[in-house]
Amino acid sequence: MRYTPREADPVFDSLETVVRGLGMTLIELVVSEHRGNVQIRAVVDKIGPVGTDDCSRVHRAIAPRLELAFPGRDLYLEVSSPGINRLIKNGAEFQFYLGRGIRCYRTDISDWTGGILLAADSGGITLKGKDGAVLLPYGIIAKARLEDVALPESGV
Repeated sequence: MRYTPREADPVFDSLETVVRGLGMTLIELVVSEHRGNVQIRAVVDKIGPVGTDDCSRVHRAIAPRLELAFPGRDLYLEVSSPGINRLIKNGAEFQFYLGRGIRCYRTDISDWTGGILLAADSGGITLKGKDGAVLLPYGIIAKARLEDVALPESGV
């Protein structure tokens, strides 16, 4: 897995401010053009579950800014949660999931390691599992996903 910091994007930055004001985090924004229309997919998250009401609130809040960003264009906007088993696409995304369950497929042992995400930086992540904390550099993570990870009562 690679760690690629998000590049400056005025549309993302503008929407992120609005989403943060609603008590959520903008995780991903994908803008694509298809047959003359602009298709926008936004993924938002918060502490606790993200429901359809949350997605609707974000949709209503960011739609006017998108209309200003893409004047005179037909827009299709989809707002969703990351989902219970979201595939993490970039190492920079881990910072959004501190305290959440993560499961990583490791190339050094050809197996999965799961736990609660304690830390994430540009070098790797730290997971706390049933056998204690483990540091995983991005170079050995083939893929990673969110997961409900249950630790013993003495866990985090």
